[in-house]
Amino acid sequence: MPFIKIEVTREGVTREQKQRLIAGVTELMTEVLDKDPSLTHVIIQEIDLDDWGYAGEQVSVLRERGITANKKS
Repeated sequence: MPFIKIEVTREGVTREQKQRLIAGVTELMTEVLDKDPSLTHVIIQEIDLDDWGYAGEQVSVLRERGITANKKS
């Protein structure tokens, strides 16, 4: 029974996007590991920007300075 946990920052991920993630990860587990999709569990956890950090800073602070994971200014 696969259990997949996806963590994302709380920045407006829509219900439809979450459904696509759940369906896509489930399909990937079926294709790659031959897992039964009816036994595959996917959890999406949204994390507040203040509660997520990298490079020694909170994401909320980095965003205020215009820095994202893909762009350093």
